[in-house]
Amino acid sequence: MLKKFVLMGLLACGLTHRGLAANPVPDSSLTVKKTTDFKVNGEGTAPNWSAAQWFNITVQKGPRQTAPGRQFPTRVKILYSDKGMYFLFDCVDQKLTSTIMEDFGALFKEDVVEVFLWPDTSVPIYLEYELSPLNYELAILVPNIKGRAQGWKPWHYNERNRVQHETSAQGGQKKSMAAVEGWKAEFFIPFALMNPIANAAPKPGDRWRGNFYRIDYDGETAYYSWQKTGGSFHEFDKFGTLVFE
Repeated sequence: MLKKFVLMGLLACGLTHRGLAANPVPDSSLTVKKTTDFKVNGEGTAPNWSAAQWFNITVQKGPRQTAPGRQFPTRVKILYSDKGMYFLFDCVDQKLTSTIMEDFGALFKEDVVEVFLWPDTSVPIYLEYELSPLNYELAILVPNIKGRAQGWKPWHYNERNRVQHETSAQGGQKKSMAAVEGWKAEFFIPFALMNPIANAAPKPGDRWRGNFYRIDYDGETAYYSWQKTGGSFHEFDKFGTLVFE
């Protein structure tokens, strides 16, 4: 009930953001293939992943940076089912700069991967999901009004709408500040978590907007993205397009 009142209040304040919705869609798009549901293990070994193609995310300038940071190869896969969306990140790395040991912490201040999903472009509200190498998560619904973004935690976050997530380390131990060769993040975001901006599974041909990010803190901070922004990951008018097959 509280979530319903929050959304109604936002809409009542005239948050339809028609100007952004009318802008041309960026050229870059991804086709998201459909799958049956499967269990994530942090390794990406489920045979379902063979249907998805890898795509790369690369460094860009971050806030107050004059040049991008050092780049490690980083690639992503996506699938969707009748119940939600699957994501797999494969991140080359040298050190797990990760000390936060709680969910819903400020994970973006350390090594992290992030997914932003904007199902309904008639309202400036999107889902932000973050996962650290140590498998701690941050899931928030973000109203972004004239460049002012705020995050709302899920209400009644339980088995019905909770994200399934696992991580793994390659070439080292999965522990804080460990020397590694890389790490992987695999997670499943239920459509129920995105209610009411996404009430059900997309139909073939449906289009959502979204972006995919990584932040790495080996020495200098490096910000990675699929679709490049001006520095802030919350420039949702620059998101790419996801086309559901």
